[in-house]
Amino acid sequence: MKKKVYFKTFGCRTNLYDSQVMMSSLQEYEITENEEEADAIVINSCTVTNGADTHVRSYINHIKSDAKIFLTGCGAHTKGESLLAEKKVHGVFGQSEKQKIDFMLTQEQPFYDPGDLNHIDEMIVDDFVGKSRAFIKIQEGCNFRCSYCIIPFVRGDARSMDEEKILEQISKLALNGFGEFILTGTNVGSYGHGRGTSIARLMKRMSQIRGVRRIRLGSVEPIQITDEFKEILDESWLERHLHIALQHTSPTMLKLMNRRNVYKQDRELFEFLAQKGFAIGTDFITGHPGESEEIWKEAIQNAQALPLTHIHPFSYSKRDGTPSATMKPEVNGRIAKERLHEIESLVKAKNIAFRKASQAPLEVLVESQKEGLYHGLDQHFNKIVLESNEDLLGNWLSIDNYEVREEYNYAKV
Repeated sequence: MKKKVYFKTFGCRTNLYDSQVMMSSLQEYEITENEEEADAIVINSCTVTNGADTHVRSYINHIKSDAKIFLTGCGAHTKGESLLAEKKVHGVFGQSEKQKIDFMLTQEQPFYDPGDLNHIDEMIVDDFVGKSRAFIKIQEGCNFRCSYCIIPFVRGDARSMDEEKILEQISKLALNGFGEFILTGTNVGSYGHGRGTSIARLMKRMSQIRGVRRIRLGSVEPIQITDEFKEILDESWLERHLHIALQHTSPTMLKLMNRRNVYKQDRELFEFLAQKGFAIGTDFITGHPGESEEIWKEAIQNAQALPLTHIHPFSYSKRDGTPSATMKPEVNGRIAKERLHEIESLVKAKNIAFRKASQAPLEVLVESQKEGLYHGLDQHFNKIVLESNEDLLGNWLSIDNYEVREEYNYAKV
């Protein structure tokens, strides 16, 4: 009988993909979704904030079984050695080693193998365990050097996967019944740089594959919405939601953060996309060193002027070795949290207004069932809860009549 392994994934869509690569590479172990019966537990970790590190450590501390614990993901590079020294984990390995998962799990002696930050995945994944959408990793690493960010140091410089291999993977997944594809990576919009291609060209080629119904995109930078990208904005297969990372809306703060975007240009871009009917999300950091009350007031005023519908806010988290870690003056954590809640509330109200104003039918992929209700996401990346006597799981639906509630849309089907 094969031993069993349980996977616990923290963080971003890239980690979800990396976990799937490990699952697909297993030969000697059987995957279990029950942590308590596992002989080995693989933790695919995130280290983007101190909070992310804390969640991983807390999870490790609460494991009650005698399973061997292995750590991979971004946290392997920042916290792996200390966790190994504390005997919290049996082994630590970098993202480049994930296809050697069988070998890693059979190591008798504790080990630390950080791997290679220049690695590019060659694996073809043709299924996703427990998922109705397929996550496609198209690139790795980032060439940007934002002053607060540790990720380039744990994921390496930007490099793109081979386009033909990506298309081969999507073809296989489409044959296996997947219709929605989410492109992911560390800096997705940089795809194709130095390889004679681009993110827009890749998506055009994807759309020509039979079975591809909707393409979603991970976070892109404002400067990556090029003229070539704008040419695909009216295509029916493109999600009507774009997540464009701003990180802040004060010009002063953007310079401190060493960002490449400019608020005036960001606003023009967002207004252009909103006129085309797009829902628009962004990332935002509150409490970065130097964020005075005056700067914050300017930022919230500028955010009010943007047609935002979604936000992924963070309160600043110091990462050792980054330029921001030595910047002064620091912002009190309580104030940073208050500012986070303020911008969160602002965008939540904008989202409700967007949903109330929308006239288009909701194109929904039903992804899960909880307590007798079905859950999915529409083309604007808004949640919808469905009540039905039929089995809707995995179905595509067009919903005309629905009720706009505070956190989601609701319909009876």
